[in-house]
Amino acid sequence: MQALTRRLARAINAEGQELTAVLAGFALFFCLFAGYFMLRPIREAMGITGGVNNLQWLFTATFVAMLLAVPLLAWLNSKVPRIHFIDWVYGFFCLNLLVFVLLFRLDHDSVWLARVFYVWISVYNLFVVSVAWSLMADVFDGAQARRLFAFIAAGASVGGLCGPLLSALLIGAIGESGLMLMAAVLLAAAMALKRYLMAWRERQGAGRPGAAPSESPRRPVPGNPFSGLTRMLGSRYLLGIGAFILLLTSVSTFLYFEQARLVAELFPDRAAQVRVFGVIDFVVQAGALASQLFITGRVAQKLGVRVLLSVVPALVCLGFIGLALAPTFAMLAGLMIVRRIGEYAFVRPGREMLFAPLDAESKYKAKNFIDTVVYRGGDALSGWAKAGLDMLGHGAWLVAMVGALCAALWGMLGWNLGGRADRQAQG
Repeated sequence: MQALTRRLARAINAEGQELTAVLAGFALFFCLFAGYFMLRPIREAMGITGGVNNLQWLFTATFVAMLLAVPLLAWLNSKVPRIHFIDWVYGFFCLNLLVFVLLFRLDHDSVWLARVFYVWISVYNLFVVSVAWSLMADVFDGAQARRLFAFIAAGASVGGLCGPLLSALLIGAIGESGLMLMAAVLLAAAMALKRYLMAWRERQGAGRPGAAPSESPRRPVPGNPFSGLTRMLGSRYLLGIGAFILLLTSVSTFLYFEQARLVAELFPDRAAQVRVFGVIDFVVQAGALASQLFITGRVAQKLGVRVLLSVVPALVCLGFIGLALAPTFAMLAGLMIVRRIGEYAFVRPGREMLFAPLDAESKYKAKNFIDTVVYRGGDALSGWAKAGLDMLGHGAWLVAMVGALCAALWGMLGWNLGGRADRQAQG
């Protein structure tokens, strides 16, 4: 048994005492993403139900919801010890899912319920994933992050692979409310895994050599409800990460709006739309999983974080140029798949590595502000920018060229941020 354990640890680039914690992190992300990706095709179909031409309003509503929710989350983070903070967040969202189960059974075809669910799940996804990565950056130090985050992120891809498959197979049998109930159960399982990880962190001696008492997980994170914003504004490094996220969301939103428009034209039935989005999600997660298991960790160790954060923007830039020359659904779907595989397999683990050496307030408050308000603010701004470009009447060509410019800037910034992280690791 010990020999098998050693071989398994070596296969995932972990040391012996890290194995159970890494597997727990993998399982936690599996639960989160399996639940979310069961619901994601429903969200996309409900965005179409609310009207493709109204998507920028839904993005704006999501941003406003984030502005209201983030100070509350930061206040809770200042009052509740870190060891219990995620229990409160995940417990709240579990209750929300149960409420939606009842509402959809009462009024399945309500347009306003579809819009509320679209906004809610857009908030839900960023919060549960952001605090999960805060947990990982809390449990593992910078050196461990470079070795282990690719495998932990693979749990998200396995969950993302199973989620859309379950959605496509079960939507006809248990309906949307049944999928929501399953997602609530998976979120509760993630909460149990989080408790194991924090207990493991404490057994490792607070997780950091010479950690200050204020860094103890049994203490709340210092600061006030707005310290995430002030922390970001006071750091060029965190401002750079915020700008990186804004450019990422601009690229993603341009592609997302075009996808929604074409799917609405080609697949008018909502169940068919759920299946189409489920198939795309399945392909994305399969590609991301293969990359995370066999490529990401090796790239991070041999070529550095700067390559993780710049290679995908470069490919997306080329893809936008291709879309300008051939604005078809096949080209768009291919670019969407490449962009999303690259984000899950390279960009997301790379950007989480940027936070690993930072203090608790940066990991929880500044990071959560960037991952939620900045992210959804970028969605809202780029959604209105896309609507404005459409009004100019130059079609997909203009959108593609602006997207190529954003992707080029995104890649340059990723190269610079990753370079700083690589220098810190070497020093």
